[in-house]
Amino acid sequence: MRAVTMQAHGTFDRLSWGEVPDPIPGPGEVRLRLLASALNHLDLFVLEGLPGLKLAFPHIGGADGVGVVDALGPGVAGWSPGQNVVFDPGLSCGKCPFCLQGEQSLCASFGILGEHRSGTFAEFVCVPAVNLAPAPEHLNDEEAAAFPLTWLTAFRMLFTRGRLAPGESVLIHGIGSGVSLAALQMAKAAGAVIYVTSSSDGKLERAKALGADAGINYTRDRVEKSVQGLTGGAGVDLVVDSVGAATWMASLKCAKKGGRIVTCGATSGPNPAEEIRLVFWKQLSILGSTMGSRADFARMLAFASARKLRPVVDAVVPLPEARRAYERLAGGEQFGKIVLRHEGL
Repeated sequence: MRAVTMQAHGTFDRLSWGEVPDPIPGPGEVRLRLLASALNHLDLFVLEGLPGLKLAFPHIGGADGVGVVDALGPGVAGWSPGQNVVFDPGLSCGKCPFCLQGEQSLCASFGILGEHRSGTFAEFVCVPAVNLAPAPEHLNDEEAAAFPLTWLTAFRMLFTRGRLAPGESVLIHGIGSGVSLAALQMAKAAGAVIYVTSSSDGKLERAKALGADAGINYTRDRVEKSVQGLTGGAGVDLVVDSVGAATWMASLKCAKKGGRIVTCGATSGPNPAEEIRLVFWKQLSILGSTMGSRADFARMLAFASARKLRPVVDAVVPLPEARRAYERLAGGEQFGKIVLRHEGL
């Protein structure tokens, strides 16, 4: 098969397009012929190299995708060649106490497709059969490829960890990323009041068109002062923070007394300034969240399908031109997901 591979950690010149061996599905696995895949910030981090991550090169990135069942590994039942499917990109052992409790993203050996094993930037990929789900009928291939990782992450942040209730207020930092847009769309569908931040007035206007109640340009206005004004001095019930160092102090200041802050990432850095007195004085709940469980994935699919929610696709790029997609993501100008088209190769 043909694939986009990285030959070593480094910059975009480490990416190449060419032939690699076809993957063979192992016990409990299904091989998919991919129709489309999508980038996440994770793909930039894997290319650059993450502490402790040891890869066998050449490595194929990509966590997200939509495909057609092509071949079944030993012991697989319930799936047939030709079925259109999406999949949970999380990889877990299925045997540890957390997996047995249904908390796969807490598994001691938890991994992510495209990070800990070769992923979706290829014509074929093998995934565990237990991770599969029928592709949502209301989505086209590009939309279906765009949503699994970020929508699963946002769903767990909002509902499983954040316990968002109708009528509550939510602050979402850095609107335009896959997670932030998924959080906006799902929180709006759940009846929340939503405030978003960005350095781009254009992104703020597009977010309002998707349902944001107000936007804050953090290059002009202090986020915490704006939130206090919007909430009558109270602050918000829930802060969704996937940015990290650049937004953490604002998150602490924007959460109301007894409020919650849920974090899933640190794209701007992992070691923010902290003010612990705000945490105990305001009695804040600081919640970590990573990806989601299989139950979260099933609930997210049902939630999005029932409300006909569609992920925002920023751009569609042919798979052989993946370097261009990496560069666009790294530039930070995207609004939504950057998708790679596999059909017609």
